[in-house]
Amino acid sequence: MAQMSRYALAFVIIASLCGTNGFAQDYAAIVAAPDRTDADRNNDKKRKPEQMLAFTGVKAGMKVMDIVSSAGYSAELLARSVGPNGVVYAVNSHQTLERVKDRFEPRLGKVPSLKSVVREYADPVPPDVNNLDIVTIYFSYHDLVHAGVDRAAMNKKVFTALKPGGYYVVADHSAKAGDGLTVTRTLHRIEEKSLREEVEAAGFKLVQEGQFLRNPQDTRETNVNQSTAPNDEFVLKFQK
Repeated sequence: MAQMSRYALAFVIIASLCGTNGFAQDYAAIVAAPDRTDADRNNDKKRKPEQMLAFTGVKAGMKVMDIVSSAGYSAELLARSVGPNGVVYAVNSHQTLERVKDRFEPRLGKVPSLKSVVREYADPVPPDVNNLDIVTIYFSYHDLVHAGVDRAAMNKKVFTALKPGGYYVVADHSAKAGDGLTVTRTLHRIEEKSLREEVEAAGFKLVQEGQFLRNPQDTRETNVNQSTAPNDEFVLKFQK
């Protein structure tokens, strides 16, 4: 027991309460894990990770892919949720990983179920990865627009990699109706309708909308990185 990592010990405790045995996953315990960083805990204030994990529906033993993982905040939480019998593939392009590796790489030794994947976003799924339970993109889909990524190709790859009934969960900063894809660079926002149309074109069906990051007071006219109030954000769950 003395040699057991804090992560493994925490998972044993959590697994006794949740996971694949029919009990609800204890997301609060996952978020409260003592070895999470102060920076991640500060990020929790705006990201509401308990609600996000519950909405996503991630469980122990699942196979998950997180596209545009960046520094790995969400990917680590997903990896803690799937536990040692699951896997989370954290996908970054070479350019992204080079920018964030100092913050991302320490997570790999801390949470063994987290696996780094370096691929272009238009083709994010390695050839040997399939039958995924969940794929996520959190607050980065808009960046793929002004980066010129072929999202139609990406979404089709995601559709193929998911098992039948698997989920594709996409969250992003909301733009005003009519803005479409025109403010992805200037405001770092995207119109929900436009994103939904792109994903549904790959064969997905929208099955749930999360309201826990909504802010009706947001004018949706400011750059999200300069806002003083919480941004209006949508969370969509699509199913294969």
